[in-house]
Amino acid sequence: MESWDVVIIGSGPAALRAAIASSDAGTKPIVIDSGSVGSGTGAAPVSGIAISFDEVDSTAHRDDTISAGGESSDKSVVARVCGEGINVLAQLENWGLVLQRRDGGLPFASTGHGHTWPRLVGCGDSTTREVTRILEEQVMKRGIVRRTDLQVISLVMDNKQARGITVLNLQSGELFGIQAKAVILATDGYQGLWNNFAEGSGTGVALAASAGVKLEGMSNIPKHKLTVRGTNLHLPLDILSSGGRYRTESGEDLLPGEKSDEGCVLDLRSLDSGAKIWYSQTIRRIEERTGLDPMLDVIPLMESVAFTLGGAPIDDNGRVTFKSETMWFTGLYAAGRSANTGMHGEGYLSGNLQLEDLVTGESAGLHAGNWSKTMQFGGSDKITQELAKMDKKISKYYSSTGMPVGEISNKLSTVARNHNSNNINSTLSSIKELKTTQISLTDNSKVMNMELLQAIQTNAMFSILESIVKTG
Repeated sequence: MESWDVVIIGSGPAALRAAIASSDAGTKPIVIDSGSVGSGTGAAPVSGIAISFDEVDSTAHRDDTISAGGESSDKSVVARVCGEGINVLAQLENWGLVLQRRDGGLPFASTGHGHTWPRLVGCGDSTTREVTRILEEQVMKRGIVRRTDLQVISLVMDNKQARGITVLNLQSGELFGIQAKAVILATDGYQGLWNNFAEGSGTGVALAASAGVKLEGMSNIPKHKLTVRGTNLHLPLDILSSGGRYRTESGEDLLPGEKSDEGCVLDLRSLDSGAKIWYSQTIRRIEERTGLDPMLDVIPLMESVAFTLGGAPIDDNGRVTFKSETMWFTGLYAAGRSANTGMHGEGYLSGNLQLEDLVTGESAGLHAGNWSKTMQFGGSDKITQELAKMDKKISKYYSSTGMPVGEISNKLSTVARNHNSNNINSTLSSIKELKTTQISLTDNSKVMNMELLQAIQTNAMFSILESIVKTG
């Protein structure tokens, strides 16, 4: 059985930042994910990173965040994360991040709904991709081991202490265990629940729920305003500070947070000439997906779930907590979209998503790295028992009877889209009916079986949707 000091699950900025911090603390971490190296760069570029670098301090950023989130925002967390903005940006630039700049050489800052200052900085429509690329370079420089095409099936817990994980090798079909002193959940969010699981299967959140963690913030599901109608193409809000205009179909200008009885469109016909370079991918994607020319046509928009904010409750060190943060699941950490810090409350301020990913990733990795150096491995017998349990669970998917996995996942997405506060009992009843339905596969092979991966993800989504319904 393999043994690693720190196991990090995920591939995006939060996971990579956690790996870097853990390695710098003097431990040997491993990063594992079901996708391939570089898959984290494909996340939706919903905005740049909110940094208060033009201001005396981060006080206004803190106040804007609390105003957006309301009284349920954790004010101490907001102050801490916003206060880390300058350090985060300086570190990324030191590692080689090339930012969009204005005359004079300072980073170009976009405005955003709810911000009293322009503070969205980044690389146009490539912010997520470029930040991930920079972090991947740092991971490689440190010799940190990364393994891909591995789907984590379960956390192995021993009296609220993490002992390791069970993993399915998607290429070979082999099920195996990894012993760990600390596990960091830092996967993508569960936004795929409303459309296509490939957009975000919420593995980290689902693993936490299956381990007995009471999820928080699940009822806060923000809608991204700049999604091309009829597609899953999410456009960055920053483009509105470079000549793009958010309008009603009749031509009235709006802010992204404003309500309208009409449909809305994005007008890029007056996009700044210099900005066309930074948003060339956005222009190309719109052309490819819609056949429209953004320089001549307006782009029809809709609201969509492009990211999620709920997850495992964590403290300032990234430790997963329970009993109102008075105790923690020993050795279990979360960061980014697998975690809930309490920062966002009932609302969301654009740009804080990326900042929170990087801050929580570093905090979790640093603490896990230092903490694991004094700990011993344990619980190998628990991992063996869990492997036997998961093997039986996976074998059931190969049953000749049952509903095809694609049909069940589509039904689950429909239930999620149709849910509202007025049909809670009906939604829970529908989830229960789907949960008790046997999932079957048409592909009976063990090697690179993507249907099996979909079945595992679908089964995990049941607990996520239940948590959303019960808390919302």
